[in-house]
Amino acid sequence: MNHFPLSDRVTVKRLPHRAAYDLATIHAILDEGLVCHVAFLVDGQPCVIPTLYVRLGDHVYLHGSPASRMLQALQQGGTVCIAVTLVDGLVLARSAFHHSMNYRSVVLYGAPAVVEDPVRKAEVLRGLTDHVIPGRWQDIREPSDQELRRTLVVSIPITEASAKVRTGPPLDDEPDYALPVWAGVVPLRLAAAEPIPDPRLDPGIAPPLYAAAYAKPGPAR
Repeated sequence: MNHFPLSDRVTVKRLPHRAAYDLATIHAILDEGLVCHVAFLVDGQPCVIPTLYVRLGDHVYLHGSPASRMLQALQQGGTVCIAVTLVDGLVLARSAFHHSMNYRSVVLYGAPAVVEDPVRKAEVLRGLTDHVIPGRWQDIREPSDQELRRTLVVSIPITEASAKVRTGPPLDDEPDYALPVWAGVVPLRLAAAEPIPDPRLDPGIAPPLYAAAYAKPGPAR
């Protein structure tokens, strides 16, 4: 199956022509993002927390301390909602009403489960590290058994998901195209600055290429 089955909660109702339900689009957005927002309930009250994530195969993985309020809530079962948004540009129209953004976003639902196997936990942590900084894992000390026990990893299968994408110039009302007002798109992108060394770093250690020439997360896995 190369697309997700449509459920009511992932069906895009506002501007449905911007919707995408195919795996390629959804996976590509998830693989380029760095931070997701996780919606869950705490004592019956809604809560949203931003956190790092990684997609490996058909699951999204989160990690953190076992004391994390979010991860504790996810262990209670049920369904969790995760959202990822990439902003590609500011869309400046001739009227205030038609200003917008070019963006790519994914909303997904799934039932979280704790990853118990320490080997799999280490694989996920490696995937997360290399998702954020490709190539970093091979240079660093891997987690000890104690550190693995102190880290909770949760998997969320991508069973319901949809993407929504806006591209292109502003869409003004026809009479407004005659207004003497600049209109167009201001592109936005993630850009890395020069790495700042740790004050305690040996001055003889140069920044690796993946830090000196940081690039966004790589292609889908």
